[in-house]
Amino acid sequence: MSNRKKPTQRDTNIFPYTDSNKRYYTYDYYLRRTFGGKCAKIPIDGGFTCPNIDGRCGVGGCIYCSSRGSGDFAERAELSVSEQYRITREKLSSKWSVERCIPYFQAHTNTYAPLDILKAKFEEALSEEGVVGLNIATRADCLEDDVVEYLAELSERTVLTVELGLQTSNDRVAGLINRGHSFADFVTGYRRLKAASERINICVHIIFGLPEEGREDMLRTVRDVAELHPDQVKIHLLHVLRSSRLGEIYLNGGYTPMTKEDYVERVVEALELLPEDTVIARLTGDGMSEDLLAPDWSRKKVSVINDIDKLLYSKESYQGKFYKNSNKG
Repeated sequence: MSNRKKPTQRDTNIFPYTDSNKRYYTYDYYLRRTFGGKCAKIPIDGGFTCPNIDGRCGVGGCIYCSSRGSGDFAERAELSVSEQYRITREKLSSKWSVERCIPYFQAHTNTYAPLDILKAKFEEALSEEGVVGLNIATRADCLEDDVVEYLAELSERTVLTVELGLQTSNDRVAGLINRGHSFADFVTGYRRLKAASERINICVHIIFGLPEEGREDMLRTVRDVAELHPDQVKIHLLHVLRSSRLGEIYLNGGYTPMTKEDYVERVVEALELLPEDTVIARLTGDGMSEDLLAPDWSRKKVSVINDIDKLLYSKESYQGKFYKNSNKG
């Protein structure tokens, strides 16, 4: 009788950008390679708004956003950047190492203000103890020339990641969610950032489960993003938050969330289409527990990620497997 053990996921993993059983380029692996260890992300609310809130291109904001514009985990915007950073860092210190920290300007559109205001807030964050990088979430249609020039200069002094919310490359669906700009506008902004400095890391956000999007619509977005070959991608599940307009639609029977099985399958298909050297900064999203209406299964993030790992293993698949052919068909 043989004593040979069945090969583990790690033993059979041929994906190059990993030192574990993960068959995709995890953010944790990226942080360890870039900074020599884990980093604590510190959410910051800079007190900004969005052009689809203040009337420049719309009102009401994206239908899935809470009143805080995805900045629900940050401290109050009334506090200074330094105060928010220190309070959150202190809270996290009881759970994780906070030797290395990355302030994350997350709420609303964080380049939608005059340059002098942006500089003051970003420089204040960079001056804090333990800061090793900076993440700035924004929209591709909110990148004025002077802002882009400053971001390029900033990228020479720190590890800068600019996160651009695409969500979908389907302009019809973008209209349904009230994004306020086209995919062509997104590509223009993306390319302007890339032309300004190769040192600027760009992270593209996409969302699965948007209203009236099926499998092929979601994968079309992934193919379009893969063609841009971004440094990072965040894949979010569409949450239904009580405080959002989508929450009203859901409660009135106008929206059905994705099932866990469908979401896991779409994520695996997306990973197969994306370049293998694109960092996967997120595989599912977060919502404030007390504000979450649906889907309830999204509360168990570890279970979702484990199911993604299992499906990749069972398919003998990995990130980038179909990337070269991703724009065919």
